[in-house]
Amino acid sequence: MPYFCYILECSDGTYYTGWTTDPSRREAQHNAGRGARYTRPRRPVKLVYVEELPNRAAAMQRERAIKKLKRAVKERLVSR
Repeated sequence: MPYFCYILECSDGTYYTGWTTDPSRREAQHNAGRGARYTRPRRPVKLVYVEELPNRAAAMQRERAIKKLKRAVKERLVSR
């Protein structure tokens, strides 16, 4: 089963990073208010970046690495 690391752009222009097995389902969950607490008041959110990874551990590790990046670096990732 593939795992994915993803970045959402929130309605206030901020980014949220997470991991999942189904990016489109997870985006819908965030938009329905059943996602992370961070995204609930910042809806609607838009999926702007997805990276496929081989396993859950790699996806979680990549999520942590992306969360540590400065906004400018995240913007470069998203614009690819």
